[in-house]
Amino acid sequence: MTPEYEAGFDEKVADINEVYQQALERAKQGQRTESLDEMTGVQALERKHPGLPMRPGKVERREFEYIRHGTLSFICNFDVASGELVACTASKTRNEKDFVEHIQHRVASDPLATQWHFVSDNLNIHLSESLVRYVAKESDLDIDLGVKGKSGILKSKASRAAFLSDPTHRIVFHYTPKHASWMNQIEIWFSVLVRKVLKRGNFTSVDDLKRKVLAFIEYYNRTMAKPFKWTYQGRALSA
Repeated sequence: MTPEYEAGFDEKVADINEVYQQALERAKQGQRTESLDEMTGVQALERKHPGLPMRPGKVERREFEYIRHGTLSFICNFDVASGELVACTASKTRNEKDFVEHIQHRVASDPLATQWHFVSDNLNIHLSESLVRYVAKESDLDIDLGVKGKSGILKSKASRAAFLSDPTHRIVFHYTPKHASWMNQIEIWFSVLVRKVLKRGNFTSVDDLKRKVLAFIEYYNRTMAKPFKWTYQGRALSA
């Protein structure tokens, strides 16, 4: 059995597909549907010497020596209904605190939103105790959450995931199946960022890297943004 066909795969695929299909209608009702993930260890590399320009029959050639100026991690949100990159946090770390603060800032940016749907993978910081406590507070739930690793909702990753996926909450997380983070639409956008900015970019500092990524996001939203056409519905047909 291949990893993507683990127990619960079909149910999670159906949930993600439904989230994408309903995104536009939910937007009309004041709900937000966003795909989010991190891109970690993005290097600010500066080429030591200018590249050689293109010539007839010759591609642009790049100097192989470079200077390392450090790395950044980006947490980004892609709006499934509009096709815009609606949030991007850049920091030197990617941990539980960074992720929760990112979600808090995003939710605070639109206090009129009636419900938030976040598509995410199963990384441990996406299933954290602090995230559970924040979602409970935002959903006006005055309940005993238990003790992490011992009891109640906080006991395990599975129990925390079940709570965070509850459709009655104001903030709902929809988790992709294990080994299937490709179902997360932000991964498509990250590939655009790599091709357009990072792959052949020249960055003099981490601040320069951040500035150029944010400038590209502004340009992308203004000139290129549109919803991705999602056609995947389940397992591939077998012979």
